[in-house]
Amino acid sequence: MRSESSPPGSGGLRFADLFSGGGGMSHGFHVHPAFTVVGAADAQIGKPSSPVGSLSCNSTYALNMGVEPVHADLGDVEPRWLRRAFGLGRHRLDVLAVCPPCTGFTRTRPTNHRVDDDRNSLVSRTADFVIEFRPRVLIMENAREFLSGKFAHHFQRLGEALRGLGYTVATGSHLLTDFGLPQIRERALVVAAEPGLRIRTLDELWGGAAIIPDAKTVRRTIGHLPALGAGVAHQTDPAHVCPAFGNPRSAERLRAIPPDGGSWRDLWDSPALRKLLNPAMLRAAARADWGCHPDVYGRMWWDRPAPTVKRECGHVGNGRYAHPEQHRLLSLREMALLNGFPAGYRFGGRSLANRYRHVGDAVPPLISHQLAWLAHWIITGTRPALAQLILPGCNLRPTDIRPAEKPAAA
Repeated sequence: MRSESSPPGSGGLRFADLFSGGGGMSHGFHVHPAFTVVGAADAQIGKPSSPVGSLSCNSTYALNMGVEPVHADLGDVEPRWLRRAFGLGRHRLDVLAVCPPCTGFTRTRPTNHRVDDDRNSLVSRTADFVIEFRPRVLIMENAREFLSGKFAHHFQRLGEALRGLGYTVATGSHLLTDFGLPQIRERALVVAAEPGLRIRTLDELWGGAAIIPDAKTVRRTIGHLPALGAGVAHQTDPAHVCPAFGNPRSAERLRAIPPDGGSWRDLWDSPALRKLLNPAMLRAAARADWGCHPDVYGRMWWDRPAPTVKRECGHVGNGRYAHPEQHRLLSLREMALLNGFPAGYRFGGRSLANRYRHVGDAVPPLISHQLAWLAHWIITGTRPALAQLILPGCNLRPTDIRPAEKPAAA
């Protein structure tokens, strides 16, 4: 249900978001002038072992979209009930986004090489929602392995169902860095269009244009933010906050790691600093196994894109998530900017750890804004200008785009 705060986009095209999380996918459509967000739904589950509602991501969504998501388990809910909850009446959707959990597909989870996660079946269940809402365009985002991994049969079933309904389906794996995201993030994208509409892709949307490398660096994206201490929130931006170290030894370890791309491996080179390594690091170093979690306690590089911002990005022990030079984890705001959220995005939820998950779980809004323009192009036939693809408040500027060179005349 829509709240009293109206969105910037109040156009006539209806958009709804299933597995809506903290609003990463929705936000790109929310700010597009042609779309109105009419509904969203999420069960707010942090981990498989967590109770329903524990993630509290619907509060973040509502803060930014002016729409209160329906709290629902999309594995069980009846699509017709969801239509009523969205207040759609007999109206159909113009765009439906469905982004089921990627945890059961991603190669970073070791058990995914042998165990088919129960949540993977949510992919094929998307066909039920398509039958009910009959969107003109369907958009889905997931891990790369969603299309090509061991359990890709879940999408294959969905693809067959969509084509059986008359939809044209385009799929692809994309390095989102190529589209301006200041982060190394490879994701699968699916776009389906109803009969009579010409399918388009992100590659076509950009038409061979490119983003200059300097626009996609950590420095460009977060270098302007005020210095911060671990466990401190900035007085003018409550999202510019990071957790304190629970263990003094962890803080000491990070202080010893060199700036601008250093990692725990650098400590092994100094006999005086080896005492700061934990037992797992010592065992890996003794085996010269430098491929064993090399990014743990690592600092980001200033002049490169960030590594992939994952859902458990709220601890320096989970990846290369330390500030390039300050002795702390990147703040929630910094992590959000690197995952394509605009500077003014607000975060709710019951804990700081969950707010980091709202960021790491999200489709980057910088990319979803481009998907909104892509869907608009498919529906209307009008191609946007390149400058329109840039989401305000993010790292990109119109001058960062290098238009494609025109082919030489024959």
